[in-house]
Amino acid sequence: MNKKMDAAGPAESPHKGKTGLKRVSSAFFYSMAGLRAALRHEDAFRQEVFLAVLLIPAAFFTPATGTGKALLIAAVLLVLIVELLNSAVEAAVDRISLENHVLAKRAKDIGSAAVLLALINVPVVWGLVLFG
Repeated sequence: MNKKMDAAGPAESPHKGKTGLKRVSSAFFYSMAGLRAALRHEDAFRQEVFLAVLLIPAAFFTPATGTGKALLIAAVLLVLIVELLNSAVEAAVDRISLENHVLAKRAKDIGSAAVLLALINVPVVWGLVLFG
């Protein structure tokens, strides 16, 4: 398949041509590969998965309503989502260059701040849902 070119090179990824079930299947397997990579290479993600393994089942045993339980679980899952995005930013920055650069540090620090806010969100949401 011949993709259009712009001044910088290919206009689109060659993987963008997949459609239908093939696209869904490919996306699923790429996602699983991403989760395996995060579990294998990211200590913080493994720690947060451990937290999720404890807190998500615990949410079902709380006296919260269905909506409250959904909020408890969503707060925990948000930590995992933000950590995955932070790890992706860090990997991309490291791929570009391992030398110290103010913009690389800023990108990594901002990603870390996002994870911190997601972690702070967990006890806040749990406290509000459980103690009102």
